[in-house]
Amino acid sequence: MSTSVGPVDQALLPAEIRSGTAQQREAYTAALGFERQLVEQLTKQLSASTEAAGEEEESTSAATQTYKDMLPGALADAVIGAGGLGLAAQISRDVAAA
Repeated sequence: MSTSVGPVDQALLPAEIRSGTAQQREAYTAALGFERQLVEQLTKQLSASTEAAGEEEESTSAATQTYKDMLPGALADAVIGAGGLGLAAQISRDVAAA
């Protein structure tokens, strides 16, 4: 499981992060990593809950299973690459206030 955050368009960062200190950017990057991991785990759970009750793992090909396993990470990367859900900004604000 990859928890590193790929490139994020700087224009999508909150203004206080773009103009903030290196420490604020570091806290935001850490919070964004957490947000990515959370999105990936939620997506995995959603995928597992939508599988048909009678569907067996053995009935899917290795290629299909590999593709299904890659989807949560790809979705998480896309969400974070588009600026995230806003959770990272709130976490970094709370850390700065503490």
